[in-house]
Amino acid sequence: MMSEFNDDHDHTPRLDELLEPYFAQYYRQKCYIGLIFEQGKRKMIQINVPAHDLPTLLQAKPSTNNDPDSGKNRPVIKGHAEEVKQYILKRAKQNKPWILGTLTANIDPKDLTLIELGRGICLVIIDRGVKLDITDGQHRKQAIHELIESPDAKLIGDNDFPITLVLEADFNQCQTDFRDMAQTKNLDKSLLLSFGEFEGKVGITKNLIEKVPMFLNKTEKIKNSPASKQKLIYTSNYIAKLASCAFVNNDKNELEDYEVEQASQALINCLNQFFSTCHQTQFIAETRVEDLTVNQIMEFKEKCILGKSVGLEILGRLLYLTYDKSNNTFVPEKVSQIAQIDWSISSNLWQGNIVKHDPNPVNTAKAYKISGGIIPTKMAVNTAKAALGWQ
Repeated sequence: MMSEFNDDHDHTPRLDELLEPYFAQYYRQKCYIGLIFEQGKRKMIQINVPAHDLPTLLQAKPSTNNDPDSGKNRPVIKGHAEEVKQYILKRAKQNKPWILGTLTANIDPKDLTLIELGRGICLVIIDRGVKLDITDGQHRKQAIHELIESPDAKLIGDNDFPITLVLEADFNQCQTDFRDMAQTKNLDKSLLLSFGEFEGKVGITKNLIEKVPMFLNKTEKIKNSPASKQKLIYTSNYIAKLASCAFVNNDKNELEDYEVEQASQALINCLNQFFSTCHQTQFIAETRVEDLTVNQIMEFKEKCILGKSVGLEILGRLLYLTYDKSNNTFVPEKVSQIAQIDWSISSNLWQGNIVKHDPNPVNTAKAYKISGGIIPTKMAVNTAKAALGWQ
């Protein structure tokens, strides 16, 4: 039965045999196989375009000179195309998977020839002098364009990029399409970390969340802020900043050169020692979240610097001073010293730097403001170092 199936399959007519006459007829034009679909009362076509075709097929018409009507999409965001390009280069050079979202463009229906082949399959023929106007994806197009014209062209030369082609001639509708497609919410940093590749800072952060009881089941992995009523104290982003500061004293470093498991274990040992011996964190660290009350979580976050993002950053920067890179360890004696300082918000260590008196508090029981800015944080770290005698 299997051989009979294979014999039948081998004699199935191939689509390229049907299309060859069309490609021969329109060899001077750009021809793409497409899928037709209807959406929003309009006909649209999905096509896949080789990388080398994009620079000449697509054109962006961004608004300029404070005049929204001067273009079909937003003004170019400086540096964004370069970010996309560097993302592709980094992943491609490491032989790792990468992905760009589908681009969207519009074209006046009279500027193309559409040959419908049935079942929604079609052949799209575009004259060489016709360009598609980008509705969404101008920075992606620019990044691809620059790569194609660079010495690194071979890294993406064999790739194809999907384009959703909207058959639309009306300028105002094209602007409306751009606005409608822009109605998306930026992904929270914690969610980006949670879905990041298990390497460097992302991998270390995920390990810390699972193996440090202070963080386990007490960390928000999706949203930008932790909800006390859900017994959450931290976010993935808080912990990622702590990790970067602990290893390199830079909260934005991706820790790409650090082996995840070894680095994770060193910091896990360090943090478990710290949280279990620090007076302000011992109870929270040693109590399962199921056994903690919402009030206990709220009280900790209101009274302890270590219940806030800036507190973890300060801790990370102090732990950096204990890190022995050659042995991949945080010196236990120094970690114990850090655990002994007063991490309560009322401590004089933090007054005037990250903790500032609020003359008009909404809540009189909380007559202070917490500042996580660069300068206040640096001042707080220096004050703590002085208290430790590490100046």
